[in-house]
Amino acid sequence: MYPIQRNRRLRTNDSIRVLVRETTISTDDFIFPMFIAEGKDVKVEIPSMPGIYRRSLDLTVKEVKELWDLGIKAVNIYVKVSDDLKDNTGKEAWNPDGLMQQSIKAIKDAVPGMIVMPDVALDPYSIYGHDGIIENGYVVNDATVDALTRMSVSHADAGADFVAPSDMMDGRVYAIRKALEETGHHNVGIMSYSAKYASSFYGPFRDALDSAPKESGVPVPKDKKTYQMDYANRTEAVKEALQDVEEGADMVMVKPGLAYLDIVREVKNAVNVPVSVFHVSGEYAMVKAAAEKGWLDHDKIMLEQLHCIKRAGADLISTYFAKEAAILLNK
Repeated sequence: MYPIQRNRRLRTNDSIRVLVRETTISTDDFIFPMFIAEGKDVKVEIPSMPGIYRRSLDLTVKEVKELWDLGIKAVNIYVKVSDDLKDNTGKEAWNPDGLMQQSIKAIKDAVPGMIVMPDVALDPYSIYGHDGIIENGYVVNDATVDALTRMSVSHADAGADFVAPSDMMDGRVYAIRKALEETGHHNVGIMSYSAKYASSFYGPFRDALDSAPKESGVPVPKDKKTYQMDYANRTEAVKEALQDVEEGADMVMVKPGLAYLDIVREVKNAVNVPVSVFHVSGEYAMVKAAAEKGWLDHDKIMLEQLHCIKRAGADLISTYFAKEAAILLNK
């Protein structure tokens, strides 16, 4: 009862506030998403994501070394596939000499301690920009799972620490875990995008990889709503996460981040594995645009957002801010 309890005593100065702070972030919490392109000495900024680049493999390795020196210990990697390698089967995704496989090997050779988590989905390899194989105007589930399984084993063969299926096909975690076991990859983990919503926050990412659904001469779904989750749903996310854990996921992910913090907390309360959150491209782009206009303090809002994601229950945060945040945290 007031005045015996004066809650402001614990906010008196910064030293006290830090001493009693419930949530902290560090470089140990971050995964940095990286876009990799063909060629050499290539560094192309993504217009809708200022400060984020598609890099050729030689410059990617250089960047990974810098990230490691900053204390960042994990990277998500995505490849920009040339159009002539795209089809409706995704077969380039499990090419042992493909760009993704080369990238995994090169990163692990350069920085053996870096945890490499390659993306497992067919959209970068699809002529239609979808996460799966199209038949009769529909993204088919089981044929896509077979392709994702081959892709995952190929990533494991190349040296991946975790595979990260982001496709939202039913049953893919079990199929991937079974295939990894059968091929001797017992220690390769699965970070499953368990609650990935059909969100409009992904626009800049699709610019980066040219992976948006495309018009074509055959019937193709105009969006990804038949496999990614309806953003109006909450309990479905818990069901998906629990099912993925049962099928063998070592970590689960909620994507997007900020607008879905209620989902993060629900999933965190339900599962007994680490929960990762993807602080996605649109969330990044909005901060950059507002800061450029002078409407927000970039560094303060960046750190506030990361703290809020962690406070909601995230054990890991995949964020395009990882490098900038690490530089600030290391000061």
